[in-house]
Formats: sequence, structure tokens, C-alpha cells
Amino acid sequence: MAFLIRTIDLTADGREIIRDRTVDEDTITVGRGADNDIHLPDLAVEQYHARIDWLDGGKLRIDAAGTLGFHLDGRVTKSARVDPHEGAELGFGSYRLLISQDGKALPTITISQTENAAQSSDDLAGFSLACTLPGKRKTAWLALSAILIAFLAVPIYSHLTRPAASPTSDDPRNKGAVAMDASWSTGSLSQAHHSLEDNCEACHSEPFKSVQDTTCLTCHEDIADHADKPRQLTGRGPMSTGDALQWAVAEQFGKEGPGSCTTCHTEHEGAGRMEPAAQQFCSDCHGTMDTRLADTKLGNAADFGTSHPQLQAAVFTAPGQTKPSRLSLSGKPKEYSGLLFPHDMHMARRGGVAKMASRLGAKEGYGSSLVCADCHTPTADEVGFLPVNMEQDCESCHSLVYDKVGTTFRTLQHGDVDQMRADLAALDRAPRSAASAGMLRGRQRPGQYSRGGLYYQNFGPPVRSLVAINRALAKDGVCGECHIPTTINGKPDVMPVRLRNHFLMNGRFDHEPHKQEKCSTCHKADSSKTSSDLLLPPLATCRTCHMGESDTKADVPSGCAMCHTYHPKGKSDHSEIKAAPLARGATGPGLPNKQKQGMNQILAMLGRKTE
Repeated sequence: MAFLIRTIDLTADGREIIRDRTVDEDTITVGRGADNDIHLPDLAVEQYHARIDWLDGGKLRIDAAGTLGFHLDGRVTKSARVDPHEGAELGFGSYRLLISQDGKALPTITISQTENAAQSSDDLAGFSLACTLPGKRKTAWLALSAILIAFLAVPIYSHLTRPAASPTSDDPRNKGAVAMDASWSTGSLSQAHHSLEDNCEACHSEPFKSVQDTTCLTCHEDIADHADKPRQLTGRGPMSTGDALQWAVAEQFGKEGPGSCTTCHTEHEGAGRMEPAAQQFCSDCHGTMDTRLADTKLGNAADFGTSHPQLQAAVFTAPGQTKPSRLSLSGKPKEYSGLLFPHDMHMARRGGVAKMASRLGAKEGYGSSLVCADCHTPTADEVGFLPVNMEQDCESCHSLVYDKVGTTFRTLQHGDVDQMRADLAALDRAPRSAASAGMLRGRQRPGQYSRGGLYYQNFGPPVRSLVAINRALAKDGVCGECHIPTTINGKPDVMPVRLRNHFLMNGRFDHEPHKQEKCSTCHKADSSKTSSDLLLPPLATCRTCHMGESDTKADVPSGCAMCHTYHPKGKSDHSEIKAAPLARGATGPGLPNKQKQGMNQILAMLGRKTE
């Protein structure tokens, strides 16, 4: 069963305030304790004074729970039965409970105070805190006045009377700061702007006005626009009526229009990293951008999992090319690097390369065969990889030793063809030992330092300088093993090496979060037979883990900001991104560990050791 509890209170001018609530219980309690169903704050009422129970037949039973009884229709009793249809009046101290029921409606218990209760309020005042505090109205006005003075009047007065402030001051509190302005802050600043926590004037240069772009550019002066403002507005398309109305109101408070810094970068959202823009911010323009920008070369993109164009890589595709071409990764795109390098042979678990790795030994970082990490070294931040360096990554197997003078081995300087010509010309004019002459008759690995030996170079027979140079730069010479021979200015040479260290022009990729994956998951190097294979994964490979921002089933829900940045670097066009430096003329570090191991093997054959 349930009861309808109706409370009638009187205001200071005698008006009644009626409040109703329903208690869905078979038993309700009455008393001074706050946990009673009917709370009667009167010292004449016990903590748990009485209980009211439903009986069969629709009647109520009232029993006193303590030592005091109660009044029932003017007489004192400790127990009674009441028919709510007939009605009854219960008395507890200064309170009266009128029980009634109309037909099938819920039984109603109306709570009110007797008229003489106000007369006894002075007697009870000594038992409450009200006698020691000012009235509610006076307290409210005092609190409001304190708030207005401390958090409005003081900051405004401080702002109007302060000296000129320097937003970039090391100690802004010493001069020009507004007192108690931190009370106006809506939240903590992000990690990037944490140093400005006590310097509101650094950004809020004018009171009651939105932060302006010119203020942001005071520090972020090198930030480039996503695109020209008119082009951005065209790509965004016309505003809806609601958006236009909101911007009209915002502009009245000094907020700049769409495309301003504060459109995307909102502060006071809490400490930590500033949250990137949501996917919807990008897709509003890029989802159907081709309908508004007819000259755009960018494909529509609204969601990485469902609506995103195929990835494109910027590579060199022909000899002498100065600007990279963008190739779709949907097929099997080819690049021209100027190198001859079969990945499958170098990564094979058996064969000459694997045998060479095994001979060099695990103490120098080699296993039973070559792996990716033997040649590709991550950058310090592990975002990408350093360019492959001949002296550091290759020469432990591909030795360029060409002569021995006393106990010193002479090595060709990689990348400098003119110096190689001079070294070989000097070699052909000088007398040679049997060991050095043996080095010049051919090259075959693995093995010993002689014909069919480990470091047997194919520079040609030591008869004339020109013959040796032509043989070294020939297709079957030592240079021709990795480089494409050519003729430059009438002299034998090799094609310049054109290797890019950044393939995505409109996106970025960080290897560090992917280091738990094997390289072969994305790069099929073990089956590549030619260096022209562009070993970059297509979009489908990325989608095995990454899907759209709202895809809850994806391993990595990914928004646009994960791979794309809104502001391009500098103000240059993407097509002007320069290629990596040519390999020719590049100089490597000193003698690295892998090269020392290769030299140790050479000297061991001659009964010597390196330092």
C-alpha cells in the first residue's frame, strides 16, 4: 500500500504552502528524527514517536513507539485503530496529522501546526542555531555584497588603475597584473599554456572580449594557415541559419569569425594535453569538398574506416627527377632510387648473406641471418629511421679495402667518385705486394681474401689506371653491385642516389607506437627482389587496426588529427619538399663496430688485430 503525505506550511504573511509526496510502504514512522517518514521537528515529539500500519479491511493501526502517547480526536492514547474513510486527527506536540481517504484514492495524511505553535517558538529558539545567526535575508545580502566586491569590483578597479602590462614579462605579478582575476578562470590551462596560468593578460588583452588571432600570433608567429581564408570559407560552405545566428551573437562579444584560432583551440578545459579537434570538424569541409572547390586535387575524406582516399606516396620515378611524384599505393608502385638492392636476398635465412652474418657474430649484433634492424636505425625519437649509411650499415660485408701499405689498409671513400679515380690511379702506378695485387683480380663472397675469397675486390687487373677505373664502375665491378653505372661529362660514373626520408606529403606516421609489430606486418621486404619496389602498406593494411573515430569495435579508433596536422610547416608549398641529400659526397661517422668486425676478419687472415 501507499500513503499520500501532504505538508502545509505558512509564510510570514500567512499564505499556505502545500507540498505533496507519496510513500510507497505498508508501514510509516512518525518522530523528530530526520529518517522518519513523517518528520516533526518539535522537542515535544520523541525521536521515534509512533508507527502507522495497514490492516486487513483497509484500516490503519497507530501505535506509540516510545514512552509518550499521542492525541486521537482530543484524547490521549498509545494505540488506536482508524478507518481513513471516516477520518481522524492525531496530535504530536504542536503538530496535527489529519487522516482522510476519498473513495479509492490513496489515504492522505495532512501535516500542519497549531495556531499557538508560533507563540511557543520563542521558548524553543534557545535550542536552535537561529538565535545566534542573522536572518536568512540579511545573510544572503551580506554574502552577495562580499562576492561582488571581491570578485567583480576589486578586479575591475585593479584593471582600470593598473600600469601598462607586458604579456611576455617574466614576472607579470610585479607590474600591470589584475588583482584576484584568477577567480574568473573557468578552468585550468593546458600543458602547452601552463606557464600563463597567472598571467591572464597574456591572452585576454581586452576585458570582456574574446581572444584575438593577433594575440595568438604574438607567440605563434611561425604558424601557417591551413589555406587562404577565402578558400577556407568557400570549402566550408554556407552556414545554416542557426550557425549564422550564433556567430552574429558571438561577434558582438568580439569573437572573430569562422577560421579564427579560437574556433578550434579552446582553453580552460583542464590540465594536460590540449585535446585535438574532433573528426567532425575536418569532415564538415573535407567530406564533400569537391562540390565546392572544383580545382581541388584532394579526395573527399569523412571517416578513416569508411570514407578515405587511398594513401599516396611522394617518390622519384625516373633518373634526374628533381620533384617527387605522388603515386597511389593501391597497386604496386615503383620508385627510382639509383640503387640496386634485392631485399629478399639480404633477408634470406640461407645463402651467402646469411652465412656472412653468421661469421660476423652475435657479439656485433648479427644473428643467423640479416634482419631489418641490422641496416635500419631508428631516429632518437623513434618516429622514423636514419638514412642508411654505407660505412656504418654496409661496409662490414661490402668492404672497400683496395690496398695495404705496411700494416695499414687503405679504403676507398664511398660517395666520392673523383677521389676513387685518384686513389686507383695512384695504386696502379705504385708497386704492390702480393696480397694487394690479389685483392684486385675479382670479387666473390664469402670466402678468403683472394680469388673466390671473402674480400676479393673486382677493380680489374692492375695494368693501367684507366682499365681499373672502368672495371670498378662497370656493371660487374665493385660499384656496379649496388649502383647503376653511367657516364657524366664523358667520365665513368654512377647514377645519383635519390632516397626520400618522408613519403607522406599530407600526413604523418610515427613508428614508435607501432614498435610492438614486426616490420614484415606492413613492409613485405622479404619477398622484394628489386630496389624499385615501394615497400609501403596500402590503406587496407592500416585498416586492420585503425578505423574511424566513432568505431567502437576497432583496435584503434582514429580521428583525423592522429595522422594529419591542420597547420602546414612554414608557408611553403608541399610540392617544394626537398628530397634527402644525395649519397655522393656524404661522409659517415668514424669506424663503427660492424665495420671494425669486418676489418678484424681481414687482419686476422694476415695475423694482425685492430686496436
